[in-house]
Amino acid sequence: MASFRYSYQKIVDLKTSEKTQAEWLLSSAIGELQIEELSLSELRTKRAEWEASLMETSQTAVSLSELQILQHYLEFLDSCIESKLRDIRRAQMRVDSNRSLLADRMKDEKVWMKAKEHEHERFRYATQLKEQYELDEMATVRYIASAT
Repeated sequence: MASFRYSYQKIVDLKTSEKTQAEWLLSSAIGELQIEELSLSELRTKRAEWEASLMETSQTAVSLSELQILQHYLEFLDSCIESKLRDIRRAQMRVDSNRSLLADRMKDEKVWMKAKEHEHERFRYATQLKEQYELDEMATVRYIASAT
């Protein structure tokens, strides 16, 4: 019996490879987003600490220049937080884009896998017909041989 060989197997393999690559890209983008979010969390924690420090310092006798330095540093941290929020939005857009790409790749792979399955079913059906024909032929030959 002949074995099944799909003529478009290289395309199926390519589509599977593209899907795997899209999965890696999505995973990488999610990792970058998590790193950005962790960095934002650290910045917010640092800002809260410095704000508490500013409150404590303002209740003691310190020079105005020290308070201004602390206030400027808080403003710097605020700008860093705003920048980090922009970075997070960009990272989220990359995640969304890569998620969409993965969905497309998965659809492509599924289409080609279905086509392969249909072709395999046709092959099996044709093989079964051929085997049945050969069995019928053998039965006919035996019947004719036993009748003579």
